[in-house]
Amino acid sequence: MNAATTTDDNPADILCRADDIAWIGFAPGIDYKVLRTSAETGTWTVMFRCAKGSEFPPHYHHGAGEYLMTKGVMDYRAGTAKAGDYGYEPLGVYHESTRFLEDSELLFTNHGPVAFVNPDMSIQMLLDWKFFADAAAQQKAAA
Repeated sequence: MNAATTTDDNPADILCRADDIAWIGFAPGIDYKVLRTSAETGTWTVMFRCAKGSEFPPHYHHGAGEYLMTKGVMDYRAGTAKAGDYGYEPLGVYHESTRFLEDSELLFTNHGPVAFVNPDMSIQMLLDWKFFADAAAQQKAAA
């Protein structure tokens, strides 16, 4: 079979070699790799690598999120997720804390921003497709 021609009617596929992407530091004990971002939909997909004892601070999902634990154990509002578990986090959900009980990795896709919040619920930091697209561009430029 011949290679497909990319046109407006037949857009290009994406094949990402995640093992070839360097980790980017996010917070103490947490790194990520950008796999895909979409300005069109606001969707972003990353791999998170989280050291035992690390955690994500309180946050709201301003877009639904999905994850697949590929290694380790994560404890959060819905329960304890282990390697092989899939989770769905609906639009508007609030997580007081997301803790990693073991060295962990997860594939995470969010369909919109995630807002980390201060104790008064004001936004401290917004993770969205642009945050990750900019980080990937900076990483590529530095390579």
